[in-house]
Amino acid sequence: MNTETIEIFEQHRPSLMGLAYRVLGSVAEAEDVVQDTLIAWLGTRDDEIENPQGWLTTVCVRKAVDVLKSARHTRTSYIGAWLPEPMHTENLDDPEAQLSLSESVTMAFMLVLERLAPKERAAFLLHDVFEMDYADISKSLDVSENACRKLVSRARANVQREETPRHAPPERQDAFVDAFMTAVKTGTTEGLVQLLAEDVTLHADGGGKATSINRKLAGRREVLAFITRVLGRYWQPGTVSEQELNSGRSLVVSANGVVDTVVTFGYTADLTVNRIFITRNPDKLARITGNETPDEAPNEVPGESPDGTPAAMH
Repeated sequence: MNTETIEIFEQHRPSLMGLAYRVLGSVAEAEDVVQDTLIAWLGTRDDEIENPQGWLTTVCVRKAVDVLKSARHTRTSYIGAWLPEPMHTENLDDPEAQLSLSESVTMAFMLVLERLAPKERAAFLLHDVFEMDYADISKSLDVSENACRKLVSRARANVQREETPRHAPPERQDAFVDAFMTAVKTGTTEGLVQLLAEDVTLHADGGGKATSINRKLAGRREVLAFITRVLGRYWQPGTVSEQELNSGRSLVVSANGVVDTVVTFGYTADLTVNRIFITRNPDKLARITGNETPDEAPNEVPGESPDGTPAAMH
């Protein structure tokens, strides 16, 4: 392989990473799949490949599907709620500005994809998100075109069982995050209440490696209580930064310069927030950077009291 061939791969790396991440919900696993795709690419001859993009997509998606099949067994024994690994998305895909690409990488939509079987998930993403035709998908997944149509049809039906998460305009995201932080810092919730859906839920992922609430919080009242009573004590001044993760404005909490919590949000069609996701599993935060200046570690971390109500645990 010459330098030009390596450059071809690098041109396609962002889209391959975007595809692998959407199939797997894990940055680490997606990086491994893309690296394995590169190794396979380096093992071919220049004159063997007529369509580099199609060849790379086929190898990448097949490897991702194989990894997902194995990962499903691991996730069934996962301690607590499993959330996708947060990911910086400023440069993901080309162009990421397409609405379908942006919406398909939100934390809420990634969780919707978890309901799909591996090949259903891959076929749905390739057709409805990356806009590949059935002929090319059939080659990538090594199934007939008719089978591809059935996979996509079943996937759509599964996805449509609940409201599709939306990508909110930047100004709406700004308004929500500002109101959220005001509630955390001051306990004042007037601005936040009108931006939260009445049936809002809060999910936390500690993976058994970090303290977190061990059940889903449901309803505006319970979620607001957690935000003001728990997070208000836990997040000290200067420990929270705002970043774009999963195509949305998110909050990153650091302690001594190390990220220990990421908070992302899911929006509905009317642009209220109906999902709040808190990721605390350190394995999923290794690629997220926090504040440049080390902060004093928080004295408390979000937990749950013995009676099941949100409380701070030492």
